[in-house]
Amino acid sequence: MRTITLEEHFATPLFLEGPGLDLKNAALKFEGRATRLIEQLCDIGDKRIAAMDAAGIDMQVLSLTSPGIEQLDAADAIALARDTNDALAAAVKKKPKRFAGFAALPTMAPDKAAAELESRIRGGGFVGAVINGHVRGRYLDDKFFWPILEAAEALNAPIHIHPTQPPQKVMEAYYSGFSPLINDMFGNPGWGWHIETAIHVVRVILGGTFDRFPKLQLVIGHLGEGLMSMFQRLDVMTPAMTKLQKPITSYLRDNVHYTFSGFNFPATFLDLLLEVGVDRIMFSADHPYQPMAAAKAFLEQIPVSAADRERIAHGNAEKLFGL
Repeated sequence: MRTITLEEHFATPLFLEGPGLDLKNAALKFEGRATRLIEQLCDIGDKRIAAMDAAGIDMQVLSLTSPGIEQLDAADAIALARDTNDALAAAVKKKPKRFAGFAALPTMAPDKAAAELESRIRGGGFVGAVINGHVRGRYLDDKFFWPILEAAEALNAPIHIHPTQPPQKVMEAYYSGFSPLINDMFGNPGWGWHIETAIHVVRVILGGTFDRFPKLQLVIGHLGEGLMSMFQRLDVMTPAMTKLQKPITSYLRDNVHYTFSGFNFPATFLDLLLEVGVDRIMFSADHPYQPMAAAKAFLEQIPVSAADRERIAHGNAEKLFGL
């Protein structure tokens, strides 16, 4: 069974001296797994492929790790996007059967971001873009960013919205008052990342984005970032209220795809499966933050037919990204 994973991370030296410096410094405080994390992020060559082989992973679609470049000034973001995408393009060119890429975009400069996306998609090896959450408190429903979405739709290039830390005022209001460690975990991987991403997607819908760009496709991870448990409640905001063409959950079923991303939880998977169907779910491991072997083991035991397992493992990704 061929396997394609879609939330697999890498970093470059320039990134780790810039927006990734906090990640690097935090990892260097610890020995063992945390230190190895930086090594694994920076390796997009033979060692990564050997680890993929050992876990039974055939292809990774790689993206720049969080926090990405969304919080940078426009000029810095343009330069870092180019450096990042050049490094990824070189890795994909060497191993085109093992790697593909999501382009990093300088979202603070939407016209430049649209041009960067078009250049990377037309140049080959890239199958979409990654945007790490809000851009200094602004979300993709803001028409400021619509040149990026227009380009993505025209290029049939899905956008992967990856979690990022909520805006600082939200962190202070919702995720403070505990120990520094708990504040950080509560606001990020323990809760805040996922709720933040779910809110982002709902904002995109409520902003009329998919009515304007009906063929645009988004990808989110972590088995839907909690959205699947809220489908019925979201539709209390009816089209009569929202002035949208369809109910909110119609967009969640027609314009959004969902990956595992290390959420190897049977009940959550079944909830998502019941809400969106097998055609909208794709495999992912969240390497190197989560073990590929655990993701593969979970894929092999989910309660679906053999044909549906194949679609989740590779078929849906092949169809969506042309892999």
